[in-house]
Amino acid sequence: MLLLVFSVIAWVQLEQKTNSSPSEPPTVSYYVPFIGSVIEFGTNPIEFLRKHQKIHGNFFTFLMLGRRMTVCLDIEGNDFALNAKHSSVTAEDAYNSMTKPIFGEGVVYDVPSAVFMEQKRMIKAGLTADGFRAYIPIFIQEVNQYVDKHWTKDEDTIDLLQSISEMTIMTASHTLLGPEIRSKLHKGVAELYHALDACFTPIRFLFDWLPLPSYYAAQKAHNELDRIFGSVIAERRKHTGEKHVDMLDALMDSQYKNGDALPDKHIGNLLIALLMAGQHSSSATIAWALLYLAANPSVANEVRAENKARFGRKLGAKGFPEPSYEEVKGFAVLDNVVRETLRLRVPLMQIMRKVVSPIAIPDTNYVVPAGNYLLAVPVVSATDERYYKAAEDWIPSRWSTAEKEEDMDKATTDYGFGATTTSARSPNLPFGAGRHRCIGEQFAYIQIKTILYVLLNRFDFSLDPKCGMPERNFQTIVVFPKGPALCHYKRRSD
Repeated sequence: MLLLVFSVIAWVQLEQKTNSSPSEPPTVSYYVPFIGSVIEFGTNPIEFLRKHQKIHGNFFTFLMLGRRMTVCLDIEGNDFALNAKHSSVTAEDAYNSMTKPIFGEGVVYDVPSAVFMEQKRMIKAGLTADGFRAYIPIFIQEVNQYVDKHWTKDEDTIDLLQSISEMTIMTASHTLLGPEIRSKLHKGVAELYHALDACFTPIRFLFDWLPLPSYYAAQKAHNELDRIFGSVIAERRKHTGEKHVDMLDALMDSQYKNGDALPDKHIGNLLIALLMAGQHSSSATIAWALLYLAANPSVANEVRAENKARFGRKLGAKGFPEPSYEEVKGFAVLDNVVRETLRLRVPLMQIMRKVVSPIAIPDTNYVVPAGNYLLAVPVVSATDERYYKAAEDWIPSRWSTAEKEEDMDKATTDYGFGATTTSARSPNLPFGAGRHRCIGEQFAYIQIKTILYVLLNRFDFSLDPKCGMPERNFQTIVVFPKGPALCHYKRRSD
């Protein structure tokens, strides 16, 4: 048996050397066919990528359960992967097997890129300054209602990630999906959402054909959400004179360029996609930000001091001012907190594209063959000492300096949903770049900063002394703190 194992390993090594091509990026060596480097990569992808970046440079390939993943690192890698021509690489071929069962058919990656760009235009039309002005009071109301109901003690230790996830889904559902959907969260909608969420994992990308119970539960949940959203849309169409400032109304009024209306089923599917995208990224960022603020109380006090100077009085648990949209945008210290948190703990660590025709890597002799996946990981460059001093440390004040000018190329392109930054030549890309750049950036900043504003006014936070700062959970698509993310709150009295 031992001889057989050694024979297989020797054969695998020989095959790798025999089949290696100088015209392709170098391949990370492995011992087990099909499995490849999945265990080392899955355990700590950042360490794995940095290790092989030192050996092979910014472009290399590793095997992961039969898939060949070509890694693209640093500024050049970010720009290559995120701005490669759509005729050569696509996001839909990389993601659709994972997202279609959750979002549903006819939206996002289940349509040609040109159609998805039009859907992004429709969504962007609902993310307006007037909408944000209407959303801020809702954010504040939802957070206050949540803490009044659940954080009843003067001080306590809580699972911060669970609390923030619940707050975020309430704020996002109320503002994006509308009050009708928000009112149903306590009547089973939240549970349906969690059933979908449980299916949004790396295993879905790797093994979408497995007959797992979570897959069937997700399909059942999607069908029920489709029924609920359909009934809400039908009811709104009966009362066309009533207008709502939310994404549901914006999508119901939308049309494709050829004049076709967006079908009600696709409206519901886009709402599911929006809720999934917004809830994940915002809840992860808020949780990490509060954990860092708990570990750095002086920064939390800087936030409060800025607000005191702005509003002219102390802020406490009762009756703190309701900021305007312009005031939330002007929260400079909170803005730095969010930017620094996104640099260190970006929610979506890896960005994939599927190579559909061979593509040359500029300024190299490499050509990536069709069938490979491109893997951009901007967090590697975002935590590189060449670009940020003390790169692994959380220092929000760094964004008050000239280092804030991270986008070295401000060129823009309209891919069909309005002008967006074209270049990905930046070490830090928390919202991506190019045709698939996130269009919810402004909404995310307003939501995150408003929620942090309320919580920091009402509570002091400190890390649980036994658990300390949680590690990153690399087993999920979105990089959350490893649970339970325990944090201590104490009600403020000033």
